[in-house]
Amino acid sequence: MKVTVDQDKCVASGQCVVAAGEVFDQRDEDGIVVLLNENPSADLIADVQHAASVCPALAITVDE
Repeated sequence: MKVTVDQDKCVASGQCVVAAGEVFDQRDEDGIVVLLNENPSADLIADVQHAASVCPALAITVDE
């Protein structure tokens, strides 16, 4: 699995961090998403897919 984020689309809602905190974080200054791991392990697939689905800006892409 490969995960990408579009920081220009991000609206800093933080839903990705709640869903998959091992893969996503937020910048302190503005809350924009930070990708911690672009190739997360198989045990995180469900969490990452959930994060992508709840992102209000659709800023997360998951390629399997």
